[in-house]
Amino acid sequence: VRAARVAGKGRVRISVEHILPNIANLLIVQGTIQFSLGILAEAGLSYLGLGAQPPLPSWGRMLADAQTMVAMAPHMAIFPGLAIVLTVLGLNLMGDGLRDLLDPRLRRAR
Repeated sequence: VRAARVAGKGRVRISVEHILPNIANLLIVQGTIQFSLGILAEAGLSYLGLGAQPPLPSWGRMLADAQTMVAMAPHMAIFPGLAIVLTVLGLNLMGDGLRDLLDPRLRRAR
């Protein structure tokens, strides 16, 4: 950064050329993890009845509604739970893959 300042580059250009490439992988991983945590938090709050209200669909509310009928129709609880698991796992794996793809240290080794 100091060498770029001496070369006469501005703050925005230094940020885009030198800082952003080194933190992009961390930002992407953090963003996908936070998005996954948001999905889990919404599903948990909806399960407790504190989330989205009845006209709006919610996986947590679907699980809570299916809890009373699990003996007769287990698929009503399995599919929303599976959707939550697959979505959160997919987001985390996507973030990890993007981190590997955008990591400048791995780019230099290839």
